[in-house]
Amino acid sequence: MTKPKPSSQNKMLKRAGTALAALVVVVLLVLAAMWLRGTVPVQDFISAFPGQSELPAAAPVGLPAWLGWQHFLNAFFMLLIIRSGWLVRTTARPKAYWTRNNKGVLRTKNPPKKISLDLWLHFSLDALWVLNGVIFFIMLFATGQWMRIVPTSWDIFPNAASALLQYASFNWPLENGWVNYNSLQVLAYFLTVFVAAPLALASGLRMSPVWPKNTTALNKAYPIELARAIHVPVMVYFVVFIIVHVGLVLTTGALKNLNHMFAARDDAGWLGFWLFAASVVVMALGWIAARPLFLGPVASLTGKVGR
Repeated sequence: MTKPKPSSQNKMLKRAGTALAALVVVVLLVLAAMWLRGTVPVQDFISAFPGQSELPAAAPVGLPAWLGWQHFLNAFFMLLIIRSGWLVRTTARPKAYWTRNNKGVLRTKNPPKKISLDLWLHFSLDALWVLNGVIFFIMLFATGQWMRIVPTSWDIFPNAASALLQYASFNWPLENGWVNYNSLQVLAYFLTVFVAAPLALASGLRMSPVWPKNTTALNKAYPIELARAIHVPVMVYFVVFIIVHVGLVLTTGALKNLNHMFAARDDAGWLGFWLFAASVVVMALGWIAARPLFLGPVASLTGKVGR
């Protein structure tokens, strides 16, 4: 067995040190939150702002079945988009490439550029994610569900601060997500749906081959360096959001939360869990299939695949 090189050892030690420092910071924040909750001013603040803003009178109650499907499809596409995007960024020598067939509706004067199969997958998944997002936005506003994730009152900010303090002190805010999310959730969902997702789309389009290359004024107004500076942090945001989101779902009443998200019902039965388990299996199969052996035959339907 070969010993790790000194540089590798230094990297491992640096990562271990960073992880330990992060753990210490988290512990200190939790202890600080617990101490603050014991003070009279903070107790009065939480009493005045329990962590939840009132919804408009017309806001719907409950989560419809279409939202469960949207939740699964968004999770599925986002997982593979992040995976393929990371491979595009970190793979120096891709194992396979794809060149679009220059025929039919997508025929261009200049010959198509050869791109890695990982980038082809990334763009293909992006297109499906955007299509799913368009459907999501239409249904969101057609059914009034937007009122559950769009702030409609300024008291959402002190309520969000209260909810954050309650989470940090490991004394969860009392809530019923079937009726109303807490204010911190509302802000997180709003940021994800109406800020992070559009930024991911806008920066991804700027970096893609479909962006017009000869529009000098447009390219100067929106340089590709700016798009790159936006795209990666947005990816990191999505990763952090997913980790925190899944963690809270599983630690704040897993069965009930999973029924809300996957079974469109407000109880603590096991149907939502089994639907969630099935979705995890599908995502795992998608992860396994996202490699040249399986992608090549699919990509070859619209172009030439080779090395």
